[in-house]
Amino acid sequence: MAANPAKFLREVRVEIGRVTWPGRKETMVTTGLVLGMVAISATFFFAVDQVIGIAVRALFGAAG
Repeated sequence: MAANPAKFLREVRVEIGRVTWPGRKETMVTTGLVLGMVAISATFFFAVDQVIGIAVRALFGAAG
């Protein structure tokens, strides 16, 4: 199967024209949601890490 660079570039142009790009508002909302979920996840994992650390120190009797 031979590669035709000119045909490939034409097809890429057509596909780019079909893409539905998000608007500014949608981008801002999605970014806010992602940052919110990152903050929630970071808080959750920090809390879990602290609980596990306390449990390990209690189990092995190490002073923290």
